[in-house]
Amino acid sequence: MNKLLLTIAVVAMSSITVFAQETPPQDSESIRKRNEADIKIYQLALRYNDLPVARMKLFELVERNPSNITYKETLASLYFESSQSTSAAIAAMDILEVSDNSVTALEIAAYSLEQLGALDRSLPNFERHYLLTGNLFSLYKTAYLQYSLNRQEEALNSISMLVKNNKSGEEKVGFPKNDNTQQEVSLKAAALNLKGMVYMYMKNKEEAKLAISQALELQPDFELALENLKEVNKMQ
Repeated sequence: MNKLLLTIAVVAMSSITVFAQETPPQDSESIRKRNEADIKIYQLALRYNDLPVARMKLFELVERNPSNITYKETLASLYFESSQSTSAAIAAMDILEVSDNSVTALEIAAYSLEQLGALDRSLPNFERHYLLTGNLFSLYKTAYLQYSLNRQEEALNSISMLVKNNKSGEEKVGFPKNDNTQQEVSLKAAALNLKGMVYMYMKNKEEAKLAISQALELQPDFELALENLKEVNKMQ
């Protein structure tokens, strides 16, 4: 999730500086000036943390510039940052109907739908986001949702892709610990632990123990993997 928030923050801030530049050249001088005025108010509203005013100005910009998805992406981002998952999901899906290559909309739709419990609708967005960007965390989320939806063979295939990627040993993901702190582990260790969980679900003790042991070789203090190993050892 921290990766998403960082992406959204970059989109929201960078879009401020490009709004005026992305106004179609055929727009009248009157529309251009109205856009510039709304952008200035939008920037000021963000500075004062007045999100309702910022959103209202984005609505006006969206209505006045229907072909410019930057405004729509920023609106969806603001909804997500405000923990308005339903609004964020709807806004993102509206964008994807006209531009299915919007990386920002795919990411917002994926996380928002997951938060709403619509895992089957969230999964395709994570899958496409990975295909378009090569983002390994999106591949991990893909594998986890496949596991959650009992699509275990697909999950194993996604995990295999992740483990084989050399960068998975360098990138980190956070997991909550029992003491309410966060523990960072490599995506490779996380993927191997997930592989063990898949095999636990499939009642394959031997493969589950092997995968989790491999995760612990990479990160011996991986708390979730240690707990899973205890559960594996209890299996008949």
